Amino acid sequence: MERWRVHKFGGSSIADVTCMERVANILENDPNPRLGVVLSACRGVTDALLGLVTAAERQEDGVETRLEEIQARHRGIADALLTGEPHAQFLAGLAADCRDIAGILQTVRLIRAASQTARDLVSGYGELWSTRLFSAYLRQRGKRPGRVEWVDAREIISVEWGPLGPAVRWEVSRENIARHVQSDAPATLVITGYIARDAQGLPTTLGRNGSDFSASIFGALLDAEEIHIWTDVDGVLSADPRLVPEAKVIDSLSYSEAMELAYFGAKVIHPQTMAPAVLKSIPIRIRNTFAPDTPGTIICEKPTSQLVVKGTTSIDHVALVNLEGAGMIGVPGTAHRLFGALRDHGISVILISQGSSEHSICFAIPEAQAARAETVVRQAFDSELRQGQIQSVEVVRGCSILAAVGDGMAGAHGVAAKVFAALGSAAVNVRAIAQGASERNISMVIEGRQSARALRAVHSSFYLSPHTISIGLIGPGVVGSVLLDQLQSQAERLSREWQLDLRLRGIMTSSRMHLAESIPLDGWRDALAARSEEADLARFTEHVHADHLPHAIIIDCTASEEVAARYPAWLASGIHVITPNKKANSADLEFYARLQEARRQGGAHYLYEATVGAGLPVIQTLRDLRDTGDEILRIEGIFSGTLAYLFNTWDGSEPFSAVVRKAKAMGYTEPDPRDDLSGMDFARKVIILGREMGLRLELGDVQLESLVPPALADCGADEFLDRLPEFDEPMYERLRAARSRGQVLRYVGSLDAATGKATVGLVELEPTHTFANIALTDNVVRFLTARYNANPLVVQGPGAGPQVTAGGVFADMLRVCAYLGAKM
Repeated sequence: MERWRVHKFGGSSIADVTCMERVANILENDPNPRLGVVLSACRGVTDALLGLVTAAERQEDGVETRLEEIQARHRGIADALLTGEPHAQFLAGLAADCRDIAGILQTVRLIRAASQTARDLVSGYGELWSTRLFSAYLRQRGKRPGRVEWVDAREIISVEWGPLGPAVRWEVSRENIARHVQSDAPATLVITGYIARDAQGLPTTLGRNGSDFSASIFGALLDAEEIHIWTDVDGVLSADPRLVPEAKVIDSLSYSEAMELAYFGAKVIHPQTMAPAVLKSIPIRIRNTFAPDTPGTIICEKPTSQLVVKGTTSIDHVALVNLEGAGMIGVPGTAHRLFGALRDHGISVILISQGSSEHSICFAIPEAQAARAETVVRQAFDSELRQGQIQSVEVVRGCSILAAVGDGMAGAHGVAAKVFAALGSAAVNVRAIAQGASERNISMVIEGRQSARALRAVHSSFYLSPHTISIGLIGPGVVGSVLLDQLQSQAERLSREWQLDLRLRGIMTSSRMHLAESIPLDGWRDALAARSEEADLARFTEHVHADHLPHAIIIDCTASEEVAARYPAWLASGIHVITPNKKANSADLEFYARLQEARRQGGAHYLYEATVGAGLPVIQTLRDLRDTGDEILRIEGIFSGTLAYLFNTWDGSEPFSAVVRKAKAMGYTEPDPRDDLSGMDFARKVIILGREMGLRLELGDVQLESLVPPALADCGADEFLDRLPEFDEPMYERLRAARSRGQVLRYVGSLDAATGKATVGLVELEPTHTFANIALTDNVVRFLTARYNANPLVVQGPGAGPQVTAGGVFADMLRVCAYLGAKM
């Protein structure tokens, strides 16, 4: 005969008629001829019954009505599921039970107090009703092999309550089950969960999660092959799905892993309730009543899962207490005194951390016990505090404990490094750390407000979920809109290949913004147009930098000084910044220094490749040269596609003003060509490169030759174009003079490391010079270094245009993702 299999269904699984029909179908589809079926009370009934006892103690009105409502609920289920004699018998028993409960409640009302026995007796009726009803229903359906028997667990399980809760009296319980259950016959036993009897034979309960405990006990008593715990989730999840939506079902766990996860708050069977199954090495399956075809999670002695870290979980509302003092060093018994005092006052310690110097001991406790714990510790060490042997007792409230759990962590290199790197990248500060010798668990105390972000960051770092990046984009104009379109075109590939979840959560223009949990990349224009609100940079920042998401990036595609001024605050708070905006890096040196310090302080990444040369790898090349020890001697370049076009095409056959007007008509200049001809944008790029070289340059240090005649500096754009021909002759003279010497004119910026000199303006070059032989609107940069001396390193290509600029910003964003641990 096959071994028994035990199923346990919780209150949500048998909440109503439909649920009970579903459970019956599950059991009838189980081919095993011998099943033990442990049921909880219908959802909410146990709490409702305990509420009646409390209401009677307080002599509240309406107790009878509330009892009648509970009775009516069970009567309604019976009316739908049972017929004939089984229906009549159940209703008669239900009515008798309710009369008995009413009598108990009346007694409680009179004496204004309820004994624990009375509470246990009343609260246990829910399991009596659910199992009587369901056993009658399953028997009436007639599809299970053998007998369908109702089993009152009070006739089987005998327990004795102690400091650790109810302990099973195994010898007595085995004798009881031997009398009540035939060992070799096919049968389906419908068993009451939660309830038992104590050593005196009085009714008692197994406490919260008691029905799970019942299932484990009966699994051991019946020597079951497996225990199936049916809930409303698909199995044990790798994290709380409310905080980590991408949490996945863990295929298998060891008993130890399940206990660790359960201790730290994961929705797993309670550690104590697993004990009987663990003692007999009975596998436990966690399955979903509402999706019975899913495999669920198996908890067993030797799981097959290859995951190093099985799950991440957390405990919130924790306080951290730190006892510190030089007088503790080398003194035996300090920890004994500390934790003995806490034990004597019923204070539960969740986590302990102590350095090898013994200078301090810190421990985590439930926040609700923080004030009492501080008083207890101060009293226990009153003498040492007064004498200065212990300097302080510090209590930090508002903490959480984050735990990463997995048997595979034992002996695996780099696990702790990955955990702390993930937290560092998410700007989460760790206050205390604990890890047992088993290496199965790394626990950290962190700020409670960062709990969700920390959980998600660590979860992501082990590829249990995609790396979620919260993105806010400011300036969805020419470049910004193209960038969003590029992101949309690659989002699916990046999710599949890099495990990246690029979540656009905010878009802002100069006057409007749209915030959402996730803005569709293929519908952002409609969302911005239809659901926008007044722009508010503070609210925008707060939304993008959400606590429940591990990483935030703000992309600034504007040319705004106001937006650039926010960079230091963003970086200091851990927000990564990516931008083609040149204003920040070319601002005064005091601001530039604050910017770099904020980046270091916040541990954030600040990338701006597109500020010079759009998508060309100019800044990255410069950094690589310096980082590998090369000495930068000189940098020269043409950093403006507009000015490159003007001097590539102007051959003197037509006035310079005509070439400028033509370039504007073709879209090669800004709406006001003076923005290009002034050379100021060009000079900002030179400043950015100079500072990357290590030169301390201000914008005013650049020797700048503007091509805007001073007389036309303050007029309107149209007037400027109309009057520019008045100044063609001086420009033509420059061209003629250069040609007379066999030279060409080019607008060039240069940086000299030896002198610290920065210049921007027209220069004469040989016709064979690199800068004289580029495509019409190309940017070109030439690096003269110790290594690249005889033959300088040249970077050349399109240095303007929305596609290449957006591509440069996109590349920077992917670099940040890689720095944050995305799988490339």
